[in-house]
Amino acid sequence: MATAHHHRAGPLTTLAYLFLLLSQNIAALLLLPLVIASAVLSLIWIGLPFVILTGHLLRTLADSQRRTLTHLDHHRPVHSGYRPIPPTGINRRASVIITDPATWKDLLWLITGTVNILLIALPLTLIGHGTYQTLHALGLTGGPAIYGYTPTDTTERLLFLIPATLLIALGTTLATPALRLYTAFNRLLLQPSEKARLTARVAHLATSRANTIDTQAAEIRRIERDLHDGAQARLVALGMNLGMAEQIVEHDPATARAMLAEARETTRTALIELRDLVRGIHPPVLVERGLHGAVHALALTHHLPITVTVTLPGRPADPVESAAYFAIAELLTNTAKHADATHAWVHINHGDDRLVITVTDNGHGGADAAPGSGLAGIRRRIDAFDGTMNITSPTGGPTIVTLEIPCALSSPKTSPSSEKD
Repeated sequence: MATAHHHRAGPLTTLAYLFLLLSQNIAALLLLPLVIASAVLSLIWIGLPFVILTGHLLRTLADSQRRTLTHLDHHRPVHSGYRPIPPTGINRRASVIITDPATWKDLLWLITGTVNILLIALPLTLIGHGTYQTLHALGLTGGPAIYGYTPTDTTERLLFLIPATLLIALGTTLATPALRLYTAFNRLLLQPSEKARLTARVAHLATSRANTIDTQAAEIRRIERDLHDGAQARLVALGMNLGMAEQIVEHDPATARAMLAEARETTRTALIELRDLVRGIHPPVLVERGLHGAVHALALTHHLPITVTVTLPGRPADPVESAAYFAIAELLTNTAKHADATHAWVHINHGDDRLVITVTDNGHGGADAAPGSGLAGIRRRIDAFDGTMNITSPTGGPTIVTLEIPCALSSPKTSPSSEKD
């Protein structure tokens, strides 16, 4: 087992983490009876919805513990390795939860909650008792006598302060080793096995591949439809006008000139539609100026005031750059249509081999990546690159959408970071 590198923190931070872990394990103990009840009820069909509910609660609580362990352990992530739960079907959803090895590791973590609480409570109890004894010796508390005795003079108070100080010192000394031991033990419980991680990875890639194929097929159908209904129809009309003009040019030159003028206008409109179609596939500005220039150009043409801040020392690969650009464009379109916002902000930077994009607006909030929504489409788009999307959108706003896409950057750019209002 790898040695846990405990997060170096001061005494107050260590105590804060101990209280946080204590609250999480108390919540785990409270959840345990519900999980047991759902397991018993799962023997009959009526208990399956209860299994789904407790399964979601268990995953949420265990993921909260994983995030805390990640912070404690030098930000080394503790992966979950959960199998994706199908969006529909009670039997299918319950079956995935019950048969998922990660669920059983979470259950083991729940069962060991008592051991975790004892481990955490030891230094907290020593510090708490020592603090109470100190306050009692100083006459600052009106609580019951300690050890059946209340000090009355200075000498007796000093005699009470000596063990109190030792208890606080012992508790403070044990806090860091207890936190280190807790981190290592619970990382072992909650970290998925290599086989489980590979299985989850394969399932994720299969889902991502299917979504990518569906997205590409829909995009091809859109292009075909736009060509058929737009440029193709206008080019057919152009050919008909030219043919008719050719037939009447000798005996009715005025009408022929009018038809040629109409043909010229049809050509201009067809070119505009073709240009818009190409821009929708891969904008020329993205090729010429990269993500930095393309997003600034997008902000300039948007009717909503947008502040853009870009800090990129290079350019991502073309597919990543394109996916990022269209994701930003879709987010800004959603903001303009649904958020009732008066301003939006786009911040792009790169760190830890990840392209990080944050789009914020001051609208009314309530954004949700429900199936079939534009946000769900964005999630599918970046999921093809192992990207993630996090949404914070409380009622009343603001809405903050953060996209992270793993990628490397090419050679440094010559243009500096800038800002546009």
